[in-house]
Amino acid sequence: MAPRPVRLPAGASVLLLDIEGTTTPISFVKDILFPYIKDNVESHLRAHWGEEECKDDVKLLRKQAEEDATCDGAVPIPHSSAEGAGDENQTIQAVVNNVHWQMSHDRKTTALKQLQGHMWKAAYTNGQLKGEVYDDVAPAIKKWRDAGLKVYIYSSGSVEAQKLLFEYSIEGNLLELFDGHFDTTSGQKVESRSYKQIAKSIGCLPENILFLTDITREAKAAEEAGTHVCVVVRPGNADLTDDEKLHYSLITSFSELQLPALSKA
Repeated sequence: MAPRPVRLPAGASVLLLDIEGTTTPISFVKDILFPYIKDNVESHLRAHWGEEECKDDVKLLRKQAEEDATCDGAVPIPHSSAEGAGDENQTIQAVVNNVHWQMSHDRKTTALKQLQGHMWKAAYTNGQLKGEVYDDVAPAIKKWRDAGLKVYIYSSGSVEAQKLLFEYSIEGNLLELFDGHFDTTSGQKVESRSYKQIAKSIGCLPENILFLTDITREAKAAEEAGTHVCVVVRPGNADLTDDEKLHYSLITSFSELQLPALSKA
């Protein structure tokens, strides 16, 4: 049965949006963004090895590798000496192997995110990457903003990565559609206190927020914080149980969210 149109809850004046599976196809992240890192990390390192930004990335990755030393399969990153191309090649290969290991284990470390962010920034700015968004997203957000609502992003990806996706999107620069961005520095998305912290940062109450996500664990955490939730059903998203379908408001497109002030037809 297709989801029915959902009305904006009374008292909700803020839309908080997930990205992956909500504004953007999961396939863009899994099939384009992450493979880009795996395929290009070695060439990126070789092209920028002597630059301060790259040195900082490697330093952070090395520190993380030292913390991961007791993990099964962890890849150490040796310190390279001032001389020797062979030594440099060995270190670069170790960094590549470490990045591949972290990504194969779906790690979300600050060190990995920092390197990914720098690589994605270069790829977006030179036109190698374009952020994908569903075609219902921009028109709906414009309508919400015209109705006086505020719109924020909350994603596990860094704020920098979020902004790059929307600034260099297939729909053009969409950054002006958002009032702000939140990532896991505000807390994990499956923890209810994160939503309370976000509400505090925005300057509203949790019940003034409607959170749109495709992940029911996140929806449950937001609900526990007093936030309104709506689960977004998109192609490629995880299947919902019958109980979840009954419990949550569901939409397959942002256009299905009805605003009371614009409900006349």
